[in-house]
Amino acid sequence: MKRNAFVMQLKPGNEAEYKRRHDTIWPELKDELRRAGVSDYSIYLDKKTLRLFAFQYLADDATDSLLASKAIVRTWWDSMKDLMDCNPDNSPVCDTLTEVFHMD
Repeated sequence: MKRNAFVMQLKPGNEAEYKRRHDTIWPELKDELRRAGVSDYSIYLDKKTLRLFAFQYLADDATDSLLASKAIVRTWWDSMKDLMDCNPDNSPVCDTLTEVFHMD
């Protein structure tokens, strides 16, 4: 199992809507993430900077790199593009974080 962390940027004024959409996240999207080996996925909001910190576990044989090709993922990205910084394909701009410390 691998730990994976990254940050994204929420646009001002979208805090409540971002939370609302994740409170009602589509079951078929969660199923796709699980099939790709993603588990224990959490997103935290820094209210001062509107930075979103995401953390997840990836199975050793995870296929998360293929998620961008899945229709349900692309539809989710399209539905979220108005709330956050996105790339031209509507995927969220993600900055990968490097783990510098871990304690079990």
